[in-house]
Amino acid sequence: MGGWSGELLLGLVVLLGATVQRLAGIGFALVASPVLVLLLGPHDGVTLANFAALAISAIGLAGSWRQVRPRAMLPLMTAAACTVPAGAWVAATVPEPELLAGIGVLVTAAALLVIRGVRAAALRGVGGAVVAGATSGLMNSAAGVGGPAVSLYAVNSGWTTGEFVPNAQLYGVVVNAFSLATKGLPGLSAPAWGLMATALAGGAVAGRLLAARVSERRARTVVLGLALAGGLSTFVKGVSGL
Repeated sequence: MGGWSGELLLGLVVLLGATVQRLAGIGFALVASPVLVLLLGPHDGVTLANFAALAISAIGLAGSWRQVRPRAMLPLMTAAACTVPAGAWVAATVPEPELLAGIGVLVTAAALLVIRGVRAAALRGVGGAVVAGATSGLMNSAAGVGGPAVSLYAVNSGWTTGEFVPNAQLYGVVVNAFSLATKGLPGLSAPAWGLMATALAGGAVAGRLLAARVSERRARTVVLGLALAGGLSTFVKGVSGL
């Protein structure tokens, strides 16, 4: 990524991701991770997605922590913590073209599964929480997209949107903190970090304002459409480098 134009594009991507996350409760990584990976490469792109998703989740959690259900989230978070190191190992050892293609496949598949609202007995109860958490931790650390597995668990457990959003924000803080502790922070310049902070704050405000004007269904449609486009672009970029 070179010069102010690259940093500005990076800021716009983070702004968009933060806006949709604050609007729909999920979506930062689905929308932003593929583009960040294309701009910064797999390592810095994924770790920046982890950092930004943690930050925007923390902002949302500050206003909704009273609705969190820690006991329900504990199996998810514990299972995720166990698989985050494996995801970090994958990200560190797989060659870049293969990793780009893999990230593209994961993002595309995750978006399609959420669109279909897959129902499965394996995604219910404590066992379902462990399966979802383990899958999410691996995907979050390797590709920056841990949310869809948790979303599918919530759908199969019958959670309402009001129940899902605050708990997803808690999960986002915890799993991304584990991922960053394993891999470290992305290597950005000081001006780029300042731009990221501004974009995250702007996205939090914009998402909150839009939430009163845009239906949840429409917001999720936009999120998942952008995720599909980004996932397919990343896959093509990876395959072209093989």
